[in-house]
Amino acid sequence: MNTSIVKAAPEHTKEISRICSIGWQQTVQGIYSEEYQLKNVEYWYNHNRVMEDIVKGIYTHVALVDEKVVGTIGGAMIEQGVSEIYVFYVDELFRYKGIGGRLLDAFTKVHIKKGATEQYVSVQEGNELGIPFYKSRGFQQKGQNKRYWRQITN
Repeated sequence: MNTSIVKAAPEHTKEISRICSIGWQQTVQGIYSEEYQLKNVEYWYNHNRVMEDIVKGIYTHVALVDEKVVGTIGGAMIEQGVSEIYVFYVDELFRYKGIGGRLLDAFTKVHIKKGATEQYVSVQEGNELGIPFYKSRGFQQKGQNKRYWRQITN
């Protein structure tokens, strides 16, 4: 399995859209109605929106396995010294293989170079895929909201 982490590009749009749509629906299964899920997926993960967000730099990295997109991460510096992850999904067939950790590391390195010393992510309550992953990488829940935080350094 040849895995690489590369900058997200317009040619990755279709697979990013697919991975995020499925990943988000898995995260909220049993929480939100099917109708709401479909509306949300159509709004956030339609090909035009994903393409625009790639061009804007919101989707920053993709994981490729044998040249196939199997994961993505994105976010931004939200203020001086503060990085936030907006979107982060790995295709379910490629989870627990270190790909998520590699995506997070690549994203974090870019933001450290931009001056980030803190990193945030919002996680759906009850997300038993995301919460353990983030906690294992030093994130801690901050307050009663669904945000997780960690200090980051070189």
